[in-house]
Amino acid sequence: MTDHDATVAALLDRAGTTYAAEAGITLKDTPAPLYRVLVLGTLQATRVQASLAVAAVRELVDAGMGTPEKMRDASWQERVDALDRAHYTRVDEQTATALGEGARQLLDDYDGDLRNLRARADGDPGRIRDLFTEFPRLGPTGASIIARELQGVWPELRPALDGKALDGAKRLGLPTDRDELAGLVDGDRLTEFAAALTRAGLDKKLAEEVTAGS
Repeated sequence: MTDHDATVAALLDRAGTTYAAEAGITLKDTPAPLYRVLVLGTLQATRVQASLAVAAVRELVDAGMGTPEKMRDASWQERVDALDRAHYTRVDEQTATALGEGARQLLDDYDGDLRNLRARADGDPGRIRDLFTEFPRLGPTGASIIARELQGVWPELRPALDGKALDGAKRLGLPTDRDELAGLVDGDRLTEFAAALTRAGLDKKLAEEVTAGS
Protein backbone atom coordinates (compact mmCIF):
# COMPACT_ATOMS: atom_id res chain seq x y z
CA MET A 1 0.00 0.00 0.00
CA THR A 2 1.41 3.41 -0.99
CA ASP A 3 1.24 6.51 1.19
CA HIS A 4 -1.58 7.79 -1.00
CA ASP A 5 -3.49 4.52 -0.62
CA ALA A 6 -3.21 4.72 3.16
CA THR A 7 -4.39 8.33 3.20
CA VAL A 8 -7.34 7.59 0.92
CA ALA A 9 -8.36 4.59 3.01
CA ALA A 10 -8.18 6.61 6.24
CA LEU A 11 -10.10 9.48 4.66
CA LEU A 12 -12.90 7.27 3.37
CA ASP A 13 -13.12 5.52 6.71
CA ARG A 14 -13.52 8.79 8.60
CA ALA A 15 -15.49 10.94 6.16
CA GLY A 16 -16.70 8.84 3.25
CA THR A 17 -20.43 9.36 3.60
CA THR A 18 -21.89 11.34 0.72
CA TYR A 19 -23.80 14.49 1.56
CA ALA A 20 -26.83 13.03 -0.19
CA ALA A 21 -26.73 9.94 2.04
CA GLU A 22 -26.28 12.12 5.11
CA ALA A 23 -29.41 14.01 4.03
CA GLY A 24 -31.35 10.74 3.86
CA ILE A 25 -31.35 10.53 0.06
CA THR A 26 -31.02 7.02 -1.37
CA LEU A 27 -29.55 8.06 -4.68
CA LYS A 28 -31.02 6.44 -7.78
CA ASP A 29 -31.54 7.70 -11.31
CA THR A 30 -35.23 8.34 -10.65
CA PRO A 31 -37.14 11.63 -10.31
CA ALA A 32 -37.59 12.00 -6.54
CA PRO A 33 -34.00 11.40 -5.35
CA LEU A 34 -32.62 13.44 -8.24
CA TYR A 35 -34.88 16.32 -7.23
CA ARG A 36 -33.74 16.08 -3.62
CA VAL A 37 -30.14 16.42 -4.77
CA LEU A 38 -31.19 19.59 -6.60
CA VAL A 39 -32.63 20.86 -3.31
CA LEU A 40 -29.42 19.89 -1.52
CA GLY A 41 -27.36 21.80 -4.07
CA THR A 42 -29.58 24.85 -3.70
CA LEU A 43 -29.17 24.81 0.06
CA GLN A 44 -25.42 24.14 0.05
CA ALA A 45 -24.70 26.81 -2.55
CA THR A 46 -25.29 29.57 0.01
CA ARG A 47 -22.82 30.59 2.71
CA VAL A 48 -24.10 28.26 5.41
CA GLN A 49 -22.60 25.22 7.12
CA ALA A 50 -22.99 22.06 5.07
CA SER A 51 -24.50 20.29 8.08
CA LEU A 52 -27.34 22.83 8.20
CA ALA A 53 -28.09 22.28 4.52
CA VAL A 54 -28.18 18.52 5.08
CA ALA A 55 -30.53 18.93 8.04
CA ALA A 56 -32.75 21.26 6.02
CA VAL A 57 -33.17 18.70 3.24
CA ARG A 58 -34.27 16.12 5.79
CA GLU A 59 -36.73 18.57 7.33
CA LEU A 60 -38.22 19.58 3.98
CA VAL A 61 -38.69 15.93 2.96
CA ASP A 62 -40.17 15.05 6.36
CA ALA A 63 -42.60 17.95 5.91
CA GLY A 64 -43.80 16.45 2.63
CA MET A 65 -41.79 18.60 0.21
CA GLY A 66 -39.67 15.87 -1.33
CA THR A 67 -40.95 16.22 -4.90
CA PRO A 68 -41.18 19.28 -7.15
CA GLU A 69 -44.97 19.09 -7.15
CA LYS A 70 -45.13 19.12 -3.36
CA MET A 71 -42.51 21.87 -3.10
CA ARG A 72 -44.37 24.03 -5.60
CA ASP A 73 -47.71 23.50 -3.88
CA ALA A 74 -46.40 24.21 -0.37
CA SER A 75 -46.85 27.73 0.87
CA TRP A 76 -43.86 30.03 1.20
CA GLN A 77 -44.40 30.05 4.96
CA GLU A 78 -44.38 26.25 5.10
CA ARG A 79 -41.00 26.25 3.38
CA VAL A 80 -39.65 28.92 5.73
CA ASP A 81 -40.91 27.01 8.77
CA ALA A 82 -39.24 23.78 7.64
CA LEU A 83 -35.94 25.58 7.07
CA ASP A 84 -36.18 27.25 10.45
CA ARG A 85 -36.78 23.91 12.20
CA ALA A 86 -33.45 22.80 10.74
CA HIS A 87 -31.84 26.05 12.00
CA TYR A 88 -31.25 27.11 8.40
CA THR A 89 -32.24 30.63 9.33
CA ARG A 90 -29.84 33.22 7.94
CA VAL A 91 -31.14 33.05 4.37
CA ASP A 92 -34.36 31.14 4.98
CA GLU A 93 -36.73 33.61 3.32
CA GLN A 94 -34.73 33.96 0.09
CA THR A 95 -34.12 30.23 -0.04
CA ALA A 96 -37.81 29.43 0.49
CA THR A 97 -38.60 31.61 -2.51
CA ALA A 98 -35.85 30.00 -4.60
CA LEU A 99 -37.07 26.48 -3.75
CA GLY A 100 -40.58 27.32 -4.91
CA GLU A 101 -39.33 28.95 -8.10
CA GLY A 102 -36.92 26.10 -8.79
CA ALA A 103 -39.66 23.50 -8.39
CA ARG A 104 -41.88 25.38 -10.84
CA GLN A 105 -39.00 25.70 -13.29
CA LEU A 106 -38.23 21.99 -13.10
CA LEU A 107 -41.88 21.14 -13.74
CA ASP A 108 -42.22 23.63 -16.60
CA ASP A 109 -38.91 22.94 -18.37
CA TYR A 110 -38.34 19.25 -17.66
CA ASP A 111 -41.72 17.81 -16.64
CA GLY A 112 -40.41 17.51 -13.08
CA ASP A 113 -37.73 14.99 -14.08
CA LEU A 114 -34.01 15.86 -14.10
CA ARG A 115 -33.37 12.95 -16.42
CA ASN A 116 -34.86 15.19 -19.10
CA LEU A 117 -32.21 17.81 -18.30
CA ARG A 118 -29.57 15.11 -18.74
CA ALA A 119 -31.10 14.12 -22.08
CA ARG A 120 -31.14 17.74 -23.24
CA ALA A 121 -27.41 17.98 -22.49
CA ASP A 122 -26.84 14.92 -24.71
CA GLY A 123 -24.05 13.47 -22.57
CA ASP A 124 -22.05 16.70 -22.34
CA PRO A 125 -20.97 17.19 -18.69
CA GLY A 126 -20.27 20.88 -19.20
CA ARG A 127 -23.75 21.37 -20.65
CA ILE A 128 -25.30 19.53 -17.70
CA ARG A 129 -23.59 21.94 -15.33
CA ASP A 130 -24.65 24.94 -17.43
CA LEU A 131 -28.27 23.83 -17.36
CA PHE A 132 -28.17 23.47 -13.58
CA THR A 133 -26.91 27.05 -13.23
CA GLU A 134 -30.20 28.22 -14.72
CA PHE A 135 -32.03 27.21 -11.53
CA PRO A 136 -32.51 29.90 -8.86
CA ARG A 137 -29.60 30.48 -6.45
CA LEU A 138 -27.45 27.71 -7.89
CA GLY A 139 -24.77 29.23 -10.10
CA PRO A 140 -21.49 27.41 -10.80
CA THR A 141 -20.97 26.54 -7.12
CA GLY A 142 -24.33 24.84 -6.81
CA ALA A 143 -23.89 23.07 -10.13
CA SER A 144 -20.55 21.68 -8.93
CA ILE A 145 -22.15 20.46 -5.71
CA ILE A 146 -24.87 18.67 -7.68
CA ALA A 147 -22.31 17.16 -10.07
CA ARG A 148 -20.33 15.89 -7.07
CA GLU A 149 -23.38 14.02 -5.79
CA LEU A 150 -24.79 12.85 -9.13
CA GLN A 151 -21.57 11.44 -10.58
CA GLY A 152 -22.47 8.14 -8.95
CA VAL A 153 -25.51 7.74 -11.21
CA TRP A 154 -24.51 10.00 -14.13
CA PRO A 155 -21.00 8.71 -14.98
CA GLU A 156 -20.39 11.36 -17.66
CA LEU A 157 -19.92 13.86 -14.79
CA ARG A 158 -16.86 12.00 -13.49
CA PRO A 159 -14.53 13.13 -12.12
CA ALA A 160 -16.49 15.85 -10.31
CA LEU A 161 -13.69 17.02 -8.05
CA ASP A 162 -13.75 20.78 -7.69
CA GLY A 163 -13.21 23.63 -5.28
CA LYS A 164 -13.14 22.39 -1.72
CA ALA A 165 -12.42 18.82 -2.81
CA LEU A 166 -9.18 19.96 -4.41
CA ASP A 167 -8.44 22.06 -1.31
CA GLY A 168 -8.86 18.89 0.73
CA ALA A 169 -6.55 16.96 -1.55
CA LYS A 170 -3.87 19.62 -1.13
CA ARG A 171 -4.21 19.52 2.67
CA LEU A 172 -3.84 15.76 2.62
CA GLY A 173 -0.82 15.74 0.34
CA LEU A 174 -2.76 14.05 -2.46
CA PRO A 175 -2.56 14.96 -6.16
CA THR A 176 -4.53 18.05 -7.17
CA ASP A 177 -4.89 17.04 -10.81
CA ARG A 178 -8.49 15.85 -11.14
CA ASP A 179 -7.78 12.80 -13.27
CA GLU A 180 -4.81 11.71 -11.18
CA LEU A 181 -6.82 12.21 -8.00
CA ALA A 182 -9.78 10.26 -9.37
CA GLY A 183 -7.43 7.40 -10.23
CA LEU A 184 -6.83 6.77 -6.54
CA VAL A 185 -10.26 5.13 -6.11
CA ASP A 186 -12.58 2.89 -8.08
CA GLY A 187 -15.10 4.82 -10.15
CA ASP A 188 -18.02 3.67 -8.06
CA ARG A 189 -16.45 5.29 -4.98
CA LEU A 190 -15.81 8.67 -6.55
CA THR A 191 -18.89 10.28 -4.99
CA GLU A 192 -17.83 9.19 -1.51
CA PHE A 193 -14.25 10.25 -2.21
CA ALA A 194 -15.36 13.68 -3.43
CA ALA A 195 -17.49 14.21 -0.33
CA ALA A 196 -14.66 13.12 1.96
CA LEU A 197 -12.19 15.43 0.22
CA THR A 198 -14.66 18.29 0.50
CA ARG A 199 -14.97 17.70 4.23
CA ALA A 200 -11.18 17.75 4.54
CA GLY A 201 -11.13 21.00 2.59
CA LEU A 202 -13.64 22.50 5.00
CA ASP A 203 -12.20 21.04 8.20
CA LYS A 204 -8.48 21.44 8.85
CA LYS A 205 -8.69 19.31 11.99
CA LEU A 206 -10.18 16.40 10.05
CA ALA A 207 -7.37 16.62 7.51
CA GLU A 208 -4.77 16.58 10.27
CA GLU A 209 -6.41 13.53 11.91
CA VAL A 210 -6.46 11.66 8.60
CA THR A 211 -2.81 12.35 7.84
CA ALA A 212 -1.78 11.49 11.39
CA GLY A 213 -3.62 8.17 11.24
CA SER A 214 -2.55 7.04 7.79
